[in-house]
Amino acid sequence: MTATIALVDDDRNILTSVSIALQAEGFLTRVYSDGEAALKALADNPPDLAIFDIKMPRMDGLELLRRLRERQSTPVIFLTSKDDELDEALGLAMGADDYIAKPFSQRLLIARIRAILRRAEPLQPAGAGGEPTAETLVRGRLAMDPARHRVLWDNEPVTLTVTEFLILETLAQRPGVVKTRNQLMDAAYQDDIYVDDRTIDSHIKRVRRKFRGVDPEFDAIETLYGAGYRFSEE
Repeated sequence: MTATIALVDDDRNILTSVSIALQAEGFLTRVYSDGEAALKALADNPPDLAIFDIKMPRMDGLELLRRLRERQSTPVIFLTSKDDELDEALGLAMGADDYIAKPFSQRLLIARIRAILRRAEPLQPAGAGGEPTAETLVRGRLAMDPARHRVLWDNEPVTLTVTEFLILETLAQRPGVVKTRNQLMDAAYQDDIYVDDRTIDSHIKRVRRKFRGVDPEFDAIETLYGAGYRFSEE
């Protein structure tokens, strides 16, 4: 099935050039020139992946992501300026899947899009019904079903992005074993895509915040300072 990519940017040159490049790679594209115009359209008809510019009038990319995340977990890539480090950190903490700095190579952007879409493939249903699949990972109060991209804590659903899901799954597969940031990067970011330590830390904070939304006492993800993270054996 052909993937649909939504582009949201107030720079029409970027909208046009990126849209043409994506269409040449076989993607369908939808373009929006500001966040307000995009919000309702994306909420009503979610794309397979969205690309947001951070700096936009009327509604910037951060606010668009915040409001979109209240309704869905569509993978999102941020376009940022080189001096937007704080905005990058905020975006990742809010659940963005990746970011790329302007000016950027369209070839690099397309590579990152393909990597995220490949990671999103488990979002496709495994079949009818709500029964757990044979691949369901159960660790105490946690249940993860990769085939349906479903996460439960004490039987309460927790909505994670694709990247967040992969990080948690990597930790939960071996409770008590410390995973370094590099190991978590390798699990969540394939195809030689570079991310720094701050990216993983931001995702971990986001995952904890989501679980504490259903269980304020959630502490199953432990930080080992100077070493990495682990999933509690208890």
